[in-house]
Order: sequence, then structure tokens, then C-alpha cells
Amino acid sequence: MSGPVVGTEAVSSQPADSANTADGFLAGINVLDLASVGPAARCSRTLADFGARVVKVGPVPANAAAQITPPAYAYGGHRYMSRAQIDLKAPDGKAAFLALAAAADVVIESFRPGVVDRLGIGFAEVSEINPGIVYCSTTGFGQSGPAASWAGHDLNYLAVSGFLATGEPGVDGRPTIPGATIADGAGGGMHAVISIMAALIARSNTGVGAYLDVSVLDGMMSLMSLFGDEYLATGQRPGWRHNILTGRYACYGIYRTADGKWMSVAAIEPVFYRNLCRLLDCERWADHQSDDSVQDRIRDSFQSAFLTDTQAGWTERLSGHDTCAAPVLTLPDALAEPQVVERGLVVAAQHPEAGTFDQIGPSLAGMSRTQQPIELPDWTRTETESLLGAVGYSPETIAELKDAGVIA
Repeated sequence: MSGPVVGTEAVSSQPADSANTADGFLAGINVLDLASVGPAARCSRTLADFGARVVKVGPVPANAAAQITPPAYAYGGHRYMSRAQIDLKAPDGKAAFLALAAAADVVIESFRPGVVDRLGIGFAEVSEINPGIVYCSTTGFGQSGPAASWAGHDLNYLAVSGFLATGEPGVDGRPTIPGATIADGAGGGMHAVISIMAALIARSNTGVGAYLDVSVLDGMMSLMSLFGDEYLATGQRPGWRHNILTGRYACYGIYRTADGKWMSVAAIEPVFYRNLCRLLDCERWADHQSDDSVQDRIRDSFQSAFLTDTQAGWTERLSGHDTCAAPVLTLPDALAEPQVVERGLVVAAQHPEAGTFDQIGPSLAGMSRTQQPIELPDWTRTETESLLGAVGYSPETIAELKDAGVIA
């Protein structure tokens, strides 16, 4: 079966549906993402919101059971993304992917170490036809080391990085499960975004791409560096109440209010602590912020004070008055918080099957927040044919690939 047909005119490296992109700093950057969920999907979500043209490459329907399909609302509903389905195990499928990769700026994958090399679509093969490619492999533990082959998810990476052991213990001293997937989102997804952007900047100077071995554990160790560096330099073992940031002092903690809700207090600086003491009518403790001998008494005094008013009352009395106090909100309350609304962080989206719903929109600095409602793609359809046509495949060859089940 023949591959791309290139005539006398230059073949466009742009997918056919160039309208399905956001305005942003990464306009003109083409990304192929082989992942459906997890850190790699977080990464491509962010790149698309910055304006990159992202194509999600998944298996053909016959092999689709091997990949998780997220709900229509997840990962931003795949806003500003296109979809292709290719059988990467078939020789013609491999050739089709490499044709797309030859016109791409970034490839992202999250298979187990060694899988893409066995498929013949790894960095060595792609960089041979596209020396400028930035090839990002995301895994839990990296491409090397004794844990490289371990399966894992967010909680496992938080556990192995020491993160879980530094927080407040729960029942029977058991570490508590965090309320957000910090490892996937920051240790993996944002880690990959930062590395990809740095590699693209370097490529603009050298013309040469890069291979990025993004390990979620590596990213988590970077996030743990404040405590890790302290331990390595001083031998002080980080943990619950070992220093101010882990609740050693009453000025940094959570307090219940009269309506059964909670307030967070993080009055680290002495001026903020004094303001807090004054407004809680606990000025007798203003000179004892770091006095270990009285911290439990200060906590008791603070807690007694907070129980005299509701969360809303204390928010009004403290939050705007240089005390570093803020309400502990449920996620529904946070999404309706005036500050969140004013910043335009919740946007309307229109899905062809699921209808209209709100979602957390492009929210990082530099992302466009002007397009509403955001038109989400129909993930039951693919753009494989137009994408391959854009890189030189003839209609006849595309039809043959489709009939053979190599693409969908």
C-alpha cells in the first residue's frame, strides 16, 4: 500500500480543521498526543489552551478497549482538539503515524517504557525524519531505574515522593488522600508542559528537537524540594508539625466556625499574626507566635473565638484585613465564588451530544478566555482522513487504509 503522494506543490503541515484551536502563544505548534487520560492528557490540554493544534491519536475501534475513553466533560471536553484513529501495530498504520509526526512539532506518549520503540514510532524513528521534533514520554517513574516498570496512579506517586507522609495524619495515623490529583496535574502534566515549552524555545535557537523523559515521580520530588532540601541540609525529618508550614504553630491551621464550616489561617508574617490576634480578641498571644510551650493554648483560644461566628461572618471580618485568613470552600462554592466568577474561570461549553454545560475554562495566564460558548468536538467522529490528506496521502490510499481497518 502506498504512502504519502507529494506533488510539485508544498504539502501543508496543518490539519484540515485549523479553526478548532484557541488563540494563544502556541499558535502554529502542532502536537500529536497518544494518551487518553493521566498526566500526558493534562499536558496536551494545557498546550491546546495556549493555542497549540493538538491531535489526539487513539486506536481503531477494533482495538479501542485497550484505551480508556473519558466522559464528554473530562479534560475540558477535548476543546480545541482533533481526533485520529490509527492501528499503530499495522505497518501501514505505523507509516501513517510517522507521516503525521514528520509534520509535527511535538509528540506526547504515555506507554510503558520501551513500547513506542517496539512499535517503531519512538524518538529515534521520528527524529530521523523530523530532527526538530520535541518528543515527550510521560511515565510514573521514568524510563530508567528499578521502578521504571511499575504501574501506578496519582496516589502511588504522592506516596513514593514523601508527600503523603508530610501532611496531617488521619485515623490511626494513616496518611490522608488529597482532594486533588496533584501528582498527575503538577508532577506530571505541568512538568511536561514546562519541559516541552523549554525545548521549543531551545529549538528556535538551534533547530534541533529533544527527547523528554518526564517522570511524575521526578516532578513530585521537585515539588517536595522545599522540605527535601531542608532534610538534606539539616537532617530535620519533615512531617506533621515539624515546622510552620506543616502546622507547628497555631498561626497556620484550620479552625471550625459556628455553622460547622471551616476557616483556614496562614498568618506567617508577624504583622499578619498580630492583626489576626487583634481581630479574634486574642491579643494576649500576640507576642507568642513561635513559642512552642503555648501553641496548644493558642489553638484553643483561636478555636473558641472562631466558634462565636459563622464562616461568612469571619470571612467578612478577617479576609480583607491582612490576616491571611480565608474560608474553606466546597468545590461548588468555590466555582460560584465572586473572585472566580470575576476572573472568568468558568465558561460555557456546547457539546454536540451532551448539550450545553459549564466547565472550568482556560485559566492560566496568557490563555484566551474570550470564546464562549466553546464548541466542543464530537468525539465519535475522527479527522484521520483529512489529517492524512494534509500530509500527502491520496484519497485512494486513505480509502484503502480505511477499508483495511488500519485507520478510522
